[in-house]
Amino acid sequence: MPESSCYRITHRTEYRYSDPVAICQNQVMLTPRELPRVRCHRTDVQILPAPGQCRSHADYFGNPVHTFAIETAHRDLSVTVASDVEVQAPRYPEPDQTAVWEGVRDAVLSGQDPDWYAAEEYRYPSAMVAVGAQFADYAAASFTPGRPILSAGLDLTRRIHADFRYDVTATKVDTLAEASFRLRAGVCQDFAHIQIACLRSLGLPARYVSGYLRTIPPPGKPRLVGADQSHAWASLYGGSQLGWVDLDPTNACVVATDHVPISIGRDYRDVAPMRGVVLGGGSPALTVRVDVVPVASFG
Repeated sequence: MPESSCYRITHRTEYRYSDPVAICQNQVMLTPRELPRVRCHRTDVQILPAPGQCRSHADYFGNPVHTFAIETAHRDLSVTVASDVEVQAPRYPEPDQTAVWEGVRDAVLSGQDPDWYAAEEYRYPSAMVAVGAQFADYAAASFTPGRPILSAGLDLTRRIHADFRYDVTATKVDTLAEASFRLRAGVCQDFAHIQIACLRSLGLPARYVSGYLRTIPPPGKPRLVGADQSHAWASLYGGSQLGWVDLDPTNACVVATDHVPISIGRDYRDVAPMRGVVLGGGSPALTVRVDVVPVASFG
């Protein structure tokens, strides 16, 4: 694993409308947030047609948000976000050397963990992620009594990868964790929601991370421009010493330098890449292209 990786990321979202749009108001969450091991060197947001109003702020969770309004008639909307990002490799102890998971849970619950307040809100159900016995029972096979938390978290990550089918036709963007759990199928968003539901059902804080995954072409094949993708994974709170550990159940791995986090929330609804309202427009056609290009450095 490299100590760090640098990427030039371009995310282009295009809407084409069958009828003119009179007014639109949108928010975009595609700027990588600063984290202990993530540095965003540059971000440029280009919107066409040019908006009459455009503002930036940080949301409740600390994610960068761009909002804009276009009050002139248009049939096309293009939003391109280009970012230069450096990702440092995580440094974790051996999984079996981490704290016992029940101790982490109890320290947050009792307020003895020095970071309990920031972690506490991620223990509860959210709009797309319920908690309940079905999730706790599934997670119990990994979180056996006295097991170190990272060892248990990795085991759960690998079991979800093995037990659930990756199927882009099985679910939709608004599918809840309970539904994808019953289907035993879905995409990265669903796998992340399922893992978060399992962890929260055991009383452990877990959050949703949206971002990008660098794709590597097969040997002998050229890299295809625009063929990279948005991605999502889960983040488990491992106690004050370990902190947050990002786990990718879609790929059965600990998140490292091939993953670029963008936003953090309780579930997908907190971090949707782009959302808004339009007046008019008829039937929209959406195209999304993502390009994650490794670069040597940013100078």
